[in-house]
Amino acid sequence: MGFVAVAPVSFPGSRHNLAVPDIATALSISLNKYAFGWHRQSSHNSSNYALTGETALSTTDAGNLTATSSSSNSYPKYDRLLPCPTHKFPPRIEHLVVSEGGPVLEYICKALDLPHLFVADLIQFGAVYFALVSPEPPSTATAEHIRIFKEVTEPLVLQKRASIKGKTIREAQKTFRVTDVNQFVEPGTYLRVHMHPKRFPRCYEIDWRSRIIALEESYVVLDKPAGTSVGETIGNIEESCATFATRALGLTIPLMTTHQIDNCTEGCVVLARNKEYCSIFHSKIRERKVKKIYLALAASPLPIGIIKHYMRPINMAPRLVSEDFIKGWHICQLEVLECRKIPWPTILVQDEYCVEDCGWPSQDYAYECKINLLTGRTHQIRAQFAACKAPIIGDSMYMHAAIAEMTNPGLNPFGKYKRDFISESEKETAEVNWIAQHGKEPRVAIGLQACQISWDEDEHIYKAGLPWWRR
Repeated sequence: MGFVAVAPVSFPGSRHNLAVPDIATALSISLNKYAFGWHRQSSHNSSNYALTGETALSTTDAGNLTATSSSSNSYPKYDRLLPCPTHKFPPRIEHLVVSEGGPVLEYICKALDLPHLFVADLIQFGAVYFALVSPEPPSTATAEHIRIFKEVTEPLVLQKRASIKGKTIREAQKTFRVTDVNQFVEPGTYLRVHMHPKRFPRCYEIDWRSRIIALEESYVVLDKPAGTSVGETIGNIEESCATFATRALGLTIPLMTTHQIDNCTEGCVVLARNKEYCSIFHSKIRERKVKKIYLALAASPLPIGIIKHYMRPINMAPRLVSEDFIKGWHICQLEVLECRKIPWPTILVQDEYCVEDCGWPSQDYAYECKINLLTGRTHQIRAQFAACKAPIIGDSMYMHAAIAEMTNPGLNPFGKYKRDFISESEKETAEVNWIAQHGKEPRVAIGLQACQISWDEDEHIYKAGLPWWRR
């Protein structure tokens, strides 16, 4: 098979972390002719695709990665995915279409010229995915990439593949994690390799046993630390609360997630010990039998009572909310039970918990609000508080937008001072500009804690420890 020289490109300013350093630039990096040479960059406002070039060079950490010899067949030293590195490098995703059958580990190593140990670790980490049929290339793909896609998805070609008989194209394009380094991949199979999966270094800093609130026969209640993911994420099944709590308790059956709270939020999370209770708890949530109380540290005071907004039905951050009803948007309701004035956290406390200074103009006092969450939308409290000009302390995504709206009333096309637009295109432009005012997702902690969770009319009730700003 013919090969073309391809190297990864870097995307400055990314908020994602590097899993391991790239392969040393001294080595030639080859890509199979059935490899799609685009690399995806995740962003808070868009997904961009950039084509790689033959002369592009990868970034190398000289402290951890050095060539073992001058031979073109040698590999650089590799420090493994664990323990978690402190380096923060851009994301890199490789898209491949298998040209010749064989074990998945061998194919990826050959196609991307990577060490076997590195690829084996990526597979163990859950960073490699496959689909029987390749998804359609993005709009930025070159003519060559489109040609490859059409070649491997030609109806006559697909008809010869026994593995996809009885499946629709959509079904065959569904991706699954590769879990076995020896898994056989046949020609035409699509592979997606997350070279730099998002990492959660906070997992290694926590005394997980001390974070267990309750250990019951069917479930575990965890006081989740900020800066961690409740469950597995794309490209990373290792660094999660469920995994580390399972190990800390010495359980033989992995704990399962029943609900989510944001990575930057701390507090009560229920993890099921078996599939049956996982299903039972999901039913309780659907039937609104689960009650969640939060503590939020806001930059401005909020009135006692119910706050209502409508959230844009797009599964993408930032979450936009409107005070006025918009058809198709989801209702968001929360009840502020208490709001008390307290001193703004000191710089030492903020540094200890990696809370970001987002530039709020007055930092003398903060306002601790106790909240009864009536509807459970993603980023709901954060988005609603920001829309009320009382963003959560440390919330780099929403506080920047709140400051921008205060400085320039009317900037938010869904806010109190929204303008009338003469055309749909003008409105779309205003929406894009408003999204651009939002910052990146917080790195670790914000002033938000799921302080209490209860269900079955408070028959079961659990409370988290003190929030970080009170410790």
